[in-house]
Amino acid sequence: MANRVALVTGGSRGIGAAIAEQLAKDGFDIAFSYAKNSSAADKTANKIKEIGRKVLTIQANEATIEGNRKVISETIKHFGRLDALICNAGIYNTKTIDKVDIEDIENILNLNLRGVMIETHEAVLHMKAGGRIVLMGSAFAGRAPFSGISLYAATKASLRGFAQGVARDLGSKKITINVIEPGPIDTELNPADGEGANMLASYVAVGKYGHVQDIARAVSFLVHPDANYINGAAIPVDGGFLA
Repeated sequence: MANRVALVTGGSRGIGAAIAEQLAKDGFDIAFSYAKNSSAADKTANKIKEIGRKVLTIQANEATIEGNRKVISETIKHFGRLDALICNAGIYNTKTIDKVDIEDIENILNLNLRGVMIETHEAVLHMKAGGRIVLMGSAFAGRAPFSGISLYAATKASLRGFAQGVARDLGSKKITINVIEPGPIDTELNPADGEGANMLASYVAVGKYGHVQDIARAVSFLVHPDANYINGAAIPVDGGFLA
């Protein structure tokens, strides 16, 4: 997979950073986007450089159409190609449906769903046979065990249908698209020792949070040529949250 280019949206920290670093180890040059945290972006970029791969950081508001187009166009402008798109950028809303407002709905739809659709559309215009698209879903797409996740669960469940449709659209072009659905993962924004973590871990069959590397390794496999017959699938990496 040497000399291939991967774009990871929301790649400055957490799961996104782990994916970017793993794909760099796999031989990809990396572009990744970030919203505001330039220091985290610089830290991840330096790690990728230490691995020995080229890296491009792109600051963008991916809740906007302009931001969605920017991350693709900047990647193509810099590297001249795009072989793998990993749509990881997203937001989480914890309000119950009677408490949300229209702005909440628009924000989460624009980033978690519309942004993925636009970036996929823009990316496949430049992908050749063997291209890979991986969407970051959630185990909440298949199970909502407590209140306050209706908007988030809806956007992540929608990725399943989108991936199935795109798989049909692009199958003849030998471009695959799949969804990874993480369970509780230990990150800065969702620490395994944080408030409510014990409750969330209790829903997992193995009784604990996963690690960002668990997701990164799953993405690594899906973008590999050996995964060419996996297409339109929603794959849980959740420790048994959906079991």
